[in-house]
Amino acid sequence: MKHFTQTAKAAAWVVFGALVLNSSVMAEQSAEHNNSQSSFQLPAYEKFKLDNGLTVFLLPQHEVPLITVQATVRAGAVNDSVAGLSQLTSQALLLGAGGKSKAEIEQQVDFLGASLTSEGSMEGSSLRADFMAKDTAQMLAIVHSVLTQPSFDSAEFDKLKARQIAAVAQAKESPRMVIDQYFNKQLFGSHPYGNAISGTAESLKGIRQQQVKHFHQSYYQPANTAISIVGDFKPATMKTQLEKLFAGWNNSTAVNQPDLTAALPKADKARVLLVNKADAIETTFSIGGLGVTQRNPDYVGISVVNTVLGGRFTSWLNDELRVNSGLTYGARSGFDRYSASGTFSIGSFTKTESTKAALDLALKTYQRLWDKGIDQATLDSAKAYVKGQFPPRFETNAALAALLGDMYLYGFNQDFINSFQSKVDQLTVAESQRLINSYFPKEKLQFVLIGKADAIKDIAKTYGEVRQLDIQAAGFAD
Repeated sequence: MKHFTQTAKAAAWVVFGALVLNSSVMAEQSAEHNNSQSSFQLPAYEKFKLDNGLTVFLLPQHEVPLITVQATVRAGAVNDSVAGLSQLTSQALLLGAGGKSKAEIEQQVDFLGASLTSEGSMEGSSLRADFMAKDTAQMLAIVHSVLTQPSFDSAEFDKLKARQIAAVAQAKESPRMVIDQYFNKQLFGSHPYGNAISGTAESLKGIRQQQVKHFHQSYYQPANTAISIVGDFKPATMKTQLEKLFAGWNNSTAVNQPDLTAALPKADKARVLLVNKADAIETTFSIGGLGVTQRNPDYVGISVVNTVLGGRFTSWLNDELRVNSGLTYGARSGFDRYSASGTFSIGSFTKTESTKAALDLALKTYQRLWDKGIDQATLDSAKAYVKGQFPPRFETNAALAALLGDMYLYGFNQDFINSFQSKVDQLTVAESQRLINSYFPKEKLQFVLIGKADAIKDIAKTYGEVRQLDIQAAGFAD
């Protein structure tokens, strides 16, 4: 169980330095020469609902005798009344359930050689079990009890909360771990997308066991949940088992979801959030703005364009900031997509004295999208790379179960997967320019700089209106 949530970008930064020193170029060359002309298709699956509204995805895969079960609940940081409540609730599911203690459940799972984890994100929470097919009955029973009958043991809850508070405080010692939370807050402000997934040390201290119980009762309901099962099973048998286990799980009250399309912010000027870390010897930065939604029909093309800019080792940003100038060990760009909005950001880090040089070079490189655009040879290379990387993302049971969970959470279907490679093939130079002009924020950019404020505050002023706070301050805003 994780006690501090990393976004995909934050996790990527933790391992980026090691990855770029490995055979990145060789991997890209292999991807580009990979014979990916045949379109990748999502394996056949069945979707249905039980009478209580529980959504079920069944995707048989018989290559190995393994099964992954993932429960996805529409309850994330956007639902928090107190920062960190949704994630703490998802973690607290594992503190005992169905009359068994945390230790008893862990011992049973370990004895079977299985795993059981839970996690929270911006718009959802998940519970995942991986196990041998022969242990299906035992593990389904555990998943059922943990999901529907958690005890939230008070002693274990206090220990969990203490660990999470320590983890949140410790994360601020590594700016790359927390810069995304500052960036989201800078973009979205008081909108639910500005909520910190992890919570803050102060907010977590105030969360009581009863609040977690209430959150669970409010959102962990069958009509607000999907169960994805991928692996070696017979669908008819699995249906019978699920109906027997979950038919008695009842909805309590109507689930109230926030209107995430309401009051979405728009940048009216360039702004800089300067986060002072007095002992810093480098500046960690993010530059960007609002991005695209999870269901944006142009996302496939957007991802190809971003691959050129900052989505692979030989991207423009990494070439300029790492290879050619030596200002950093790595630079990247990417889109984080939500159901009603999203973010785009360029990120890197550099020694304090080269802050301005790195920021200016990042901006200059970004401007190339409009000044020169993407030529045919570069576009062809990026298309081959993206196509080569796409199928391996869905090779495992766990990856497929997570994909089905995302389809439930964000409301898209298999067409996104099945049409991916054909959409890549159809992308032209002219179309790439349309995507650049439509979706990559060009003006009124938002900046987050984490570093030694006394040394870089004058530099920060050159990029926009500056707001400063200390990294030791509670939360991610004033």
